[in-house]
Amino acid sequence: MLHFAFFLKDFKNKENKDILQDIYDFTFRQLELSIREIGYGDQSINKKMKDYINLFHSMVSEIHFWNDLNKSEKIEKMSLFLHEFQKIENLVDYFEDFNINLSKKNLNSFLKSVSKS
Repeated sequence: MLHFAFFLKDFKNKENKDILQDIYDFTFRQLELSIREIGYGDQSINKKMKDYINLFHSMVSEIHFWNDLNKSEKIEKMSLFLHEFQKIENLVDYFEDFNINLSKKNLNSFLKSVSKS
């Protein structure tokens, strides 16, 4: 979910609105199907989906200003979602690199599976 949150954060703009909405819908539809495959009932699925969607939107909200945060603030943001993760600093470094790599590409490069090196 964190990867997807960074992805949406970096590519969200008016020209990408429709395709990002399609990606969002597809992603959460696939998540719902996975939960169904596990064997959860309709009521449980609705509750789980609500929890996942709320968690995801919380992540998007917390990383919205990622580029303006210092490292300790980034660690604090990540710690909100990963309470007992032992190497949170390594994870922050990883997502810092991931965010930089996203900014070097355009949305179409991901949609067409084309990568600029």
